[in-house]
Amino acid sequence: MSTRQLFIALWTIIVREIRRFMRIWPQTLLPPSITMTMYFIIFGNLIGSRVGQMDGVDYMSYIVPGLIMMSVITNSYSNVASSFFGNKFQRSVEELIISPMPNWLILSGYVVGGAARGLCVGIIVTIVSLLFTDLHMVHPLLTAGVVIMTALLFSIGGFINALLANKFDDISIVPIFVLTPLTYLGGVFYSIHTLPDFWQGVSLINPILYMVNTFRYGILGISDIDVGWAVLAIAAFIVVFFVVGLKLLERGKGLRS
Repeated sequence: MSTRQLFIALWTIIVREIRRFMRIWPQTLLPPSITMTMYFIIFGNLIGSRVGQMDGVDYMSYIVPGLIMMSVITNSYSNVASSFFGNKFQRSVEELIISPMPNWLILSGYVVGGAARGLCVGIIVTIVSLLFTDLHMVHPLLTAGVVIMTALLFSIGGFINALLANKFDDISIVPIFVLTPLTYLGGVFYSIHTLPDFWQGVSLINPILYMVNTFRYGILGISDIDVGWAVLAIAAFIVVFFVVGLKLLERGKGLRS
């Protein structure tokens, strides 16, 4: 395939994925914004007024970056997992596999489409958060970079989940039993400095902690971890996950009986 044909094929997959979640926006974009609004009201206003400040900023402002990142993670992951598994279940994905399109392009198209949904929800949640607090980005480029990288990483994770899943129930196991606990324990609602030394060490093995703190640093200028190493770690995860996803796709894992 020529470069122009590759671009058209990639763009077609991306646009199809974006249209898919935009067409049913009351199910894909609206619920996360309502859920996050509840978090802002309950944790920010009600509990936050009693907590006071966390790391020198008011509690509402402290949890906003974590809640935005939480919405980006869950929606990027779930979009690709449900979309690709749905196509696999209907066997329409076989048309892509036997086409001249290279596997890396198929993977990239789904990943970018999933990241687009995660970023859309993140923007909506950010707008909602402005009703409760003021946000002034200290490092705009870092903020944008880390949220895009996180959306891409978990989109790839959703793709791998969809490849390995054998039934619809399988695509909900990872979000429920892995992503949710890691997200809640990833410093969204607290600083790890408030934990005992042992639990601080345990928290450091949670990859979501690094994403949340880097994003918080980009917005508020505060972090519990070294931001430079966190960015490198996220980039490394993206490369590793992409290679794993591509190898599984090339082997036809979960696609061939």
